[in-house]
Amino acid sequence: MKLITAIIRESQLDQVREALMDAEITRITVSRVSGHGQQIKEEIYRGRKIVPNLTPKIRMEIAVNDDYVDTTVNTIIEAAKTNGGAVGDGKIFIIPLEDCIRIRTEQRGREAI
Repeated sequence: MKLITAIIRESQLDQVREALMDAEITRITVSRVSGHGQQIKEEIYRGRKIVPNLTPKIRMEIAVNDDYVDTTVNTIIEAAKTNGGAVGDGKIFIIPLEDCIRIRTEQRGREAI
């Protein structure tokens, strides 16, 4: 089992979510986050150029069985990439998931996902 965490542009959320649903990956957690990386976006505020410290992004977390890792990652990449790829499109992290427990039924492991 793996935990896939994707940081994507806010504008790509609906597109990525729909692509995941089409790939039969329906259990996701989404939260709004802020951060900075290579993407630098200058803005004009009261006639002065400023560079905000943090850029709003979307964090998606998806717990999947090992069989679905490649499908999930490839779906996110295809749906989140803008105009053939640009700085700020995001990142994907894949972390081993030790266990998963469904509270309602107390199922564990693969069945709980």
